[in-house]
Amino acid sequence: MPIDNCPKCGGTGWISSDQDGLAIAERCSCVEEARAENLTEFAQIPPNFVEASFENFRLPIDNPTAQRGLADVMLAVSAYARLYPKNPKPGLLLAGPPGTGKTHLAVAVLRLLISRGHEGMFFDYQNLLEKIRSSYNETLGASNREAYQSALETEILLLDDLGAHRVTDWVEDMVTAIVTHRYNQRKPLIATTNLADPEFGGSMVEKSGMSGGRAYKTTIEERIGERARSRLFEMCKVIRMPNIEDYRIRRSK
Repeated sequence: MPIDNCPKCGGTGWISSDQDGLAIAERCSCVEEARAENLTEFAQIPPNFVEASFENFRLPIDNPTAQRGLADVMLAVSAYARLYPKNPKPGLLLAGPPGTGKTHLAVAVLRLLISRGHEGMFFDYQNLLEKIRSSYNETLGASNREAYQSALETEILLLDDLGAHRVTDWVEDMVTAIVTHRYNQRKPLIATTNLADPEFGGSMVEKSGMSGGRAYKTTIEERIGERARSRLFEMCKVIRMPNIEDYRIRRSK
């Protein structure tokens, strides 16, 4: 739809001109501008990240090693966005400790793709599950499935903080259904997670227990199940974030 009262087309969506005595009508640029605005609103990006982009992603200036590590990550993520939708793997998984900038980069990809006319939606993982569960009608034994259907069918799904929910059979089944559907249909899934996985490398030991034993990090498989984890790694380019100063602190400086 065109923008109302557009100064170029007057809200018609078309610009008329005369070329060699012939009347020519061209689509006004406001049509694409209006579409981008509608897609941005549809994406439901949280206010904290609504302006997130590659241009305003802040690299640490006082830690050369961390700066190089994050610069390499940003290049890999931007390469995914540049190649879309011709990526070898349709999805993207950003993994690393809290506060390393995963959500900023994931939203930067989503916003860039939206600006090109692609449709996408942002969901906080735990909030999505709560929406699906709250819509369940125990009396009728049915769900209105609105949030669930959006997670299945939107062109690009961004799941932030994947696995941030205690594991239950219901959660495992729901996540497996969403991931498997998107895997089978080659629908892109962009996800962030704080959880560990042997494929990420690094130690799986979190800290020493009080009794001198070992405490192990919670893994993706423990939170979403073996089947969903397997599909996730098959469909996603995995990018591990370096362990650096909290990005939220760095951004506020």
